[in-house]
Order: sequence, then structure tokens, then C-alpha cells
Amino acid sequence: MLARRSILLALAAILLTAALAAWLYVRSLTPQLQLGVGYAARVACACRFIGNRPLAQCRTDFEAGMEPIRLTEDAARKSVTAYVPLIASRTATLDPVLGCQPERFRGAAREVR
Repeated sequence: MLARRSILLALAAILLTAALAAWLYVRSLTPQLQLGVGYAARVACACRFIGNRPLAQCRTDFEAGMEPIRLTEDAARKSVTAYVPLIASRTATLDPVLGCQPERFRGAAREVR
């Protein structure tokens, strides 16, 4: 009985450590993901609303490594949202004069040194 409880506690500790490590890893990638989804939203917006191409075809304009990014469009607003589920999301909207413009970043400001 004591051995079983020790094994369960050890497994719980391993799972908690793995979950913490995964959370820290994702958190360290968040700035790069924000940059990536912002770029993807702007490229896809231009592809869709300036180039008049289907949104699915716009993925061919992405750089290698951008496969996790998902796209949705709002045809009424002429905007495209690029996102990585639960981590990062940015929207770019077509401006008739300036082209596709990203939304203002609402994340935490970081001090630049």
C-alpha cells in the first residue's frame, strides 16, 4: 500500500514537472508567435483582398515553419485573423489607401535595452 502511494506521488510529481516545463516553453515562444501571426495576417490579408485569391491558396505565400498558424477571414470587414490556438492571434484589415494594416498590438509592453 505504501509502495503504491509512493509510485502515485512520483507520477504526479513527474506530470506536474512536465506541465510546468511545457508552459514555460510555450511562454518563451510567445513573442516569436506574436510576430509570426502578425506577419501571416498581413500577408494573407493582402493575398485575399488585394490579390483576390482564395484564403486557402494564401498559405503558399508563407515561409517554412509557419504551418501551425491558422487563418480565418471576415469578408464583411475585409480582414484576416491569423492565430495559433490558445497562444497568439493577430488581425489585419484592408484599408483602401494603406493596404492591409495589422491591428494595434495589445500585449504587454517590454522594456528595450
